[in-house]
Amino acid sequence: MFSLLSVALGGALGASLRYLTGLAVGFPYGTLSVNVAGSLAIGVLAVYLLGNKGNSAAAPFLITGVLGGFTTFSAFSLDTIRLLEQGRTGAALAYVLASVGLSVLACAAGYTLAKGAAA
Repeated sequence: MFSLLSVALGGALGASLRYLTGLAVGFPYGTLSVNVAGSLAIGVLAVYLLGNKGNSAAAPFLITGVLGGFTTFSAFSLDTIRLLEQGRTGAALAYVLASVGLSVLACAAGYTLAKGAAA
């Protein structure tokens, strides 16, 4: 039950942070920035919280809750559809490629940086 509450509280925090970032950065770059930042963070947290043991009490709150609420690709999908509806096909394609490519690269960078620091 504690893990469920932890995920729920973390999710509320992450979703709130995503919302505020969207307001601060603007459409559609708010979602892009949280996806990239969240991917970097999950790379780092995966090393420190999950590591070889795979058992950290903070993981449900931070990874599933905060980052799950912060970096949803449902928002990414909706932004893409909105760009397409606006007739901005090139922008939509660039947005999809940048979101996916930069997020994977950021996750790999965070993971690699954390692995090196933890060694």
